Amino acid sequence: MSGTRTAGRGARPGQVASPFRTRAYRRLSEPLSGVFGARTAKALAAVGVRTLDDLMHYTPRDYLYGTQRSDLSALLPGERAAVLAGVEFVGAQPFKGDARRWRLEAVLTDGRGQLKLIFFGKKHLVDYWRRQLSMGVRGIFVGKIGEFRGELQMSHPDFVMLDGDGRIVGAADEKKTQMAQVVSRGEVIGIYPARAALPTWQIAECVAMGLDMLTGIDDPLPEQIRSGEELPGLLEAFTMVHQPRSRQDVESGMRRLKFDEALGLQLTMAYRRREAATHEAAAVVPRTDGLLAAFDARLPFELTDAQQRVSAEIGADMASERPMQRLLQGEVGSGKTVVALRAMLAAVDAGRQAVLLAPTEVLATQHAATVDSLMGDLAAGGTLAAPEHATRVELLTGSVPTARRREILDRIASGEAGIVVGTHALLGDDVRFAGLGLVVIDEQHRFGVEQRARLTAGSRLRPHELVLTATPIPRSVAMTVFGDLEVSTLQDLPGGRADVQTTAVLTAEHPTWTGRVWARLREEVRAGRQGFVVCPRIGGSDGPASAGAEDAPETAGAEETYARLAGNELAGLRLGLLHGRQGNEAKAATMASFIAGEIDVLVTTTIIEVGVDVPNASAMVVLDADRFGVSQLHQLRGRIGRGGYPGICLLLSATDPRTPAAQRLRDVAATRDGFVLAELDLAQRREGDVLGAEQSGSRSSLRLLRVLDDADVITRARVIAETLAGTPAENLPAGPADMLRRGQRLSAAEWLERD
Repeated sequence: MSGTRTAGRGARPGQVASPFRTRAYRRLSEPLSGVFGARTAKALAAVGVRTLDDLMHYTPRDYLYGTQRSDLSALLPGERAAVLAGVEFVGAQPFKGDARRWRLEAVLTDGRGQLKLIFFGKKHLVDYWRRQLSMGVRGIFVGKIGEFRGELQMSHPDFVMLDGDGRIVGAADEKKTQMAQVVSRGEVIGIYPARAALPTWQIAECVAMGLDMLTGIDDPLPEQIRSGEELPGLLEAFTMVHQPRSRQDVESGMRRLKFDEALGLQLTMAYRRREAATHEAAAVVPRTDGLLAAFDARLPFELTDAQQRVSAEIGADMASERPMQRLLQGEVGSGKTVVALRAMLAAVDAGRQAVLLAPTEVLATQHAATVDSLMGDLAAGGTLAAPEHATRVELLTGSVPTARRREILDRIASGEAGIVVGTHALLGDDVRFAGLGLVVIDEQHRFGVEQRARLTAGSRLRPHELVLTATPIPRSVAMTVFGDLEVSTLQDLPGGRADVQTTAVLTAEHPTWTGRVWARLREEVRAGRQGFVVCPRIGGSDGPASAGAEDAPETAGAEETYARLAGNELAGLRLGLLHGRQGNEAKAATMASFIAGEIDVLVTTTIIEVGVDVPNASAMVVLDADRFGVSQLHQLRGRIGRGGYPGICLLLSATDPRTPAAQRLRDVAATRDGFVLAELDLAQRREGDVLGAEQSGSRSSLRLLRVLDDADVITRARVIAETLAGTPAENLPAGPADMLRRGQRLSAAEWLERD
């Protein structure tokens, strides 16, 4: 939409016309910048809340039921609670060896049981909390119940202190009035994801104002669908979720909001499939005597049954005059590259060109080397020694010198380069293809839809599209997020892959094991192997991994770890350092040295997570492994054991063995089945995190849906969306049309973009 000011539908003079047809969606799309003060609007924007729609979907992460509870003996570890109790004891003392950090301990009582409160902070904060806790005769304390050495406790609870008449006389901070208003509003209290500048009580007050702004809106969901699904009205659902009277309210309201979200997403996918079916593509028909046949005859191994099956699925798609849109998900080391290369060779056989687009220069360079290695002189097209049917393989990245780039662009434009491997550099306006027949995209969630469209648009014949991902995707995610793509799965591992033994090294439980970790890495090097040491951050100004946690322990940085290991634990070994802040030439040189065996141990970050293939690497140590997700650890582990040598992966962590983070490491150590781990990862984290959105700093378009828990909602919405999509989008009823518009806005680019 342009910036032209117009008084269109629902717009006041001087405003930009709303793209929505219903009053509900027009009202929901209004920005909050003019509703709240600048400070509050800025704090809301920091958590992605910029419109009334965002605010209504910023739902409580937990609810407290029965706020006047005073039976402390009924509390359970892990639950969030609001308790009304008196303060029996308050004491404070500094940490040993660090006078700047203090610990405050208080004991609550209801006359029968006790509950301990713990606060940490600088002395002036501890002094403030101690004074506040000493005021009044009782207080309301809100927080999560933890357990330490067999005793229940709350860490850093919100609280207000009351006098004998119930007046507030003390509080954890200046937001005491807001907390009192929210706590006194009803028996069910929503606890919102909060930040220091935006406490849960302030969010609740903003939501209350937002609900008032929605008074009188129409319901965009057609009555026939709403009654058929037994759903409450939209405004009623918002009220049920944010100001519930019971658990049933929360469940009913969330069911409506989730259904609307699922229907908007499924409508987006349905119309995307409908639109894709209108395009034409060049049919790629397999040849018995071409480049692909010559390649297959030279393969030094047999394709697995799964590789043959998936290749047949891809071949059938590419033989059609409609563009293939297929997602190939493969277990780590399952041979996706070979399958993709065979499809690229088939495209060249048909007189077309093929592109392999990778998200990083390291990965693109690795892919180009792999393609060259697999093809041999079949990749030497244009030279005197090239065999019949050979083509030329070119690598185009941002670091290619200008003169060399011009040569490559000329060969791409003329069609001499049958296969082109590259990064975002291939998306430049100066890149022209003679006849692009296939686009292979590795790690799709790192490229936005608009970026990919630069390769797949612009000519009458659209290229076929094959998306690769090394992150196993549960069927429910594939249906929800990749609903416009057909899905193929490679789960079998090619023969010759060595086993990888994984161990969770929890140093809080076994402090002496750290020395053994480095000794074990030395043993692998002495046996002629190589290893990785993976760190969660680069170093220097990266700071602690837990931003905003003043007392959070600093995680291992690659730069500092490299220096320490070189002078201590791994002294005498040939160490290399690789991370994202290095220049492209430096990264390429380091990887080349590691592949050539000139580096024994590579200290690195997650830059090597995907695609790096060094068959001689048999060992990996992951430092502060609790800082990584399940799928990420599985991908990292996939970098070793790729040759004929057994691998060893040591997940080093100082986290408490009783924490979920420690259990996550044990789960990864217990299985190498990426699909089992993907289900586990999905159950623990939101879908956007699993697919990479969290790392990009953007929000997932899946706001409320949990695809494992809500598969039935998604399935029902898909059926309704397929029915509605039989009508041209411009003829949809106003409500579903607005759901489609919002679904289109929230999906692809924001959901998948990752630079």
